[in-house]
Amino acid sequence: MSHRLTALALGALIGTAAFTATPAAAQNRVKVGVLSCNVSPGIGLLVISQREVGCVFRANGRRGREAYAGRITRVGLDIGITGRGILAWEVFADTRRLSRSQLAGSYAGASAAASLGVGLGANALVGGSRNTIALQPLSVEAQIGVNLALGVANLRLTRTR
Repeated sequence: MSHRLTALALGALIGTAAFTATPAAAQNRVKVGVLSCNVSPGIGLLVISQREVGCVFRANGRRGREAYAGRITRVGLDIGITGRGILAWEVFADTRRLSRSQLAGSYAGASAAASLGVGLGANALVGGSRNTIALQPLSVEAQIGVNLALGVANLRLTRTR
């Protein structure tokens, strides 16, 4: 029970730090949809870690979905082993309507995660087409394992068919 309480308290602290770090990135932008990603299991190698992602973008006011594949890389402290995880972001852009495949590209920003059993994390990222897109955590990352990660994250997305 105390492990869960510790993980929840640490998750709340991480989530608060990530949410307060993103307002400048989302300023003067409008919410255009939600990006949800399934994250592969991984092992933190102290300084760098990489995990494959499969993502779906659901645009506001559109019926269809866009599928993306990619990789999230963390540089900084990353120690431990985690199972599959889920990440979800609200997508903000300079315009209300994105063209197809516009989320493809590289994103970078602050990253934090911790787990002891079930854990939490958050990744606030900016990038995409000419750095016009901000990904603000919609809900925190859910993962299972033993892990601590703090640093800079890079997410690279490519459109799949």
